[in-house]
Amino acid sequence: MLATPPAARPLLHPLQALLLAFPVALFTGALLADIAYLNSAEVQWTNFAAWLNAGALVGGGFALLWALIDLVRFRRTRSRSRAGIYAGLLAIMWGAGLINAFQHSKDGWSSVGTAGLILSIISAALAIAAGWIAHSGRRSA
Repeated sequence: MLATPPAARPLLHPLQALLLAFPVALFTGALLADIAYLNSAEVQWTNFAAWLNAGALVGGGFALLWALIDLVRFRRTRSRSRAGIYAGLLAIMWGAGLINAFQHSKDGWSSVGTAGLILSIISAALAIAAGWIAHSGRRSA
């Protein structure tokens, strides 16, 4: 008879996964709005990007808070390194998103430019990477 592996739980609580969906979707949307602005120079795209970025920061802030609490709670488990990488990615993502929000508060063409686009790419890529790390692994019960 084959032995069954011990029960495993997802790395994320379902509500934490819901909170993580906000920065993944909204930072990606802000990146797309920045690209649209750079291609069209229509000012409304930079307004969309600024609002999407703000929403991503709110959802990402709560996801980061939950990840830090989990990091403290699961000090002695095998999934601690994954949880640390996940929390680290969220922290860097949130910091880049905050700097990007400051960049988008400028007027006109300087609100996006090269720096704003690079910050949007970094924020979106880190949000996607954090989602990948969080959803690809399981922790032992």
